[in-house]
Amino acid sequence: MAWSRGASLMGDDHSRFAVFILTHGRPDNVETIRALDKAGYTGRVYLIIDNEDAKGDEYRRRFGSERVIEFDKAAVARTFDTADTSDDRRTIVYARNASFAIARDLGLDYFAQFDDDYYQFLYRYPRGDRMGHTFIRKMDAVIDLMLGLLDSTGARTVAMAQGGDFIGGIGSTGATTPVLRKAMNSFFCRTDNPFTFLGRLNEDVNAYTLLGSRGDLFLTVTAVQLDQYATQQNAGGMTSAYLDVGTYVKTFYTVMMCPSFVKVSVIGELHHRFHHHVSWDHAVPKIINERYRKAS
Repeated sequence: MAWSRGASLMGDDHSRFAVFILTHGRPDNVETIRALDKAGYTGRVYLIIDNEDAKGDEYRRRFGSERVIEFDKAAVARTFDTADTSDDRRTIVYARNASFAIARDLGLDYFAQFDDDYYQFLYRYPRGDRMGHTFIRKMDAVIDLMLGLLDSTGARTVAMAQGGDFIGGIGSTGATTPVLRKAMNSFFCRTDNPFTFLGRLNEDVNAYTLLGSRGDLFLTVTAVQLDQYATQQNAGGMTSAYLDVGTYVKTFYTVMMCPSFVKVSVIGELHHRFHHHVSWDHAVPKIINERYRKAS
């Protein structure tokens, strides 16, 4: 699709794109709406809830029924592999997989999946010997650039960086690499290029590792970052599921998906927690430097 800086991929009337906020159980605490307002976003926003949410009516009362879209969670559960035998559906993967059909029904060309607990959006850049930041105030322009990257690369999805990408400051992966081969938490998608999230837990990592190993592009843009509250400190959402099983079990879903290049690791200096470790040398196809070409 042709795209230029002067053309809005959101649509001049915002008809082509919408933000989906995936939420459950906390209609009184959808921080992402406030963060989008502060960032200057002027487009369409829908709250995606499931029919097992006891607070569905409260969502509709607070935000209006036209902005709240409810999907059948059990029906979506039958369409993909949860990678376990549990009937516990207190995770976001069902909403992630429902989003593509919802976008089609709304007639959207593009959409973004956001969690409900973002409190700010930032530009990130080197400033002397440390990483600097500036708050995003023209989110529509940022979204157009993200969608332009999505189109020009043919990626399945592109994402914003997170704070963890900048651990280590000026020498961190996020500071030294403009684009990362992963996508977590936020997902900018084309409606006509769907993919399936797998696994009841760690669904974002499962997707970019398993599908990435098969040649699909998942990209994170490190020039822009979202900030969200720590998962296990924010009641509602998926917090209870994470507290029930712990981060070791969560991480092991990805090990089951890609045992040849993913393992369980430990991160943190003062407060340790289990986390996935991806061996990128063995994970995804790469472009080989021209100097390795065999002589004809």
